[in-house]
Amino acid sequence: MVGVGAVIFRGGEVLLVRRGQEPAKGSWSLPGGLVELGEGLEAALVREVMEETGLFVKVLGITAVLERVYRDAEENIPYHYVLIDFACDYVSGEVTPASDITAAQFVSREKLKDISLASFTSQVIERAWEQKETGAFLPIII
Repeated sequence: MVGVGAVIFRGGEVLLVRRGQEPAKGSWSLPGGLVELGEGLEAALVREVMEETGLFVKVLGITAVLERVYRDAEENIPYHYVLIDFACDYVSGEVTPASDITAAQFVSREKLKDISLASFTSQVIERAWEQKETGAFLPIII
């Protein structure tokens, strides 16, 4: 399955969401979701962010491409994702968690270390911050 994720910047903060569904239910992560058949990556990202958080964003560029394979206790693979994470700037809206997340909050770079994040999520956020500081985003090629 192909998914998109958003590192959303609002000033010196980034948005984290607590997942309300599997995989990784209950963990802090980035907002996003699956790309629908025939949907462009950027359109999917903007739609998913709006549906999940109520926010409008401006897509800056690609931050990372990840592969996530989730295995259950019997080593079966219930989820296998290819994820494209994008850096985004907050444009407008109030954070309003939808049914697939249980909480959402903007967090400063300094406070991120106090939140339990998957290592790949921390790496993506740090890469996005570095890209934002240098303006060196990977372009979206259509």
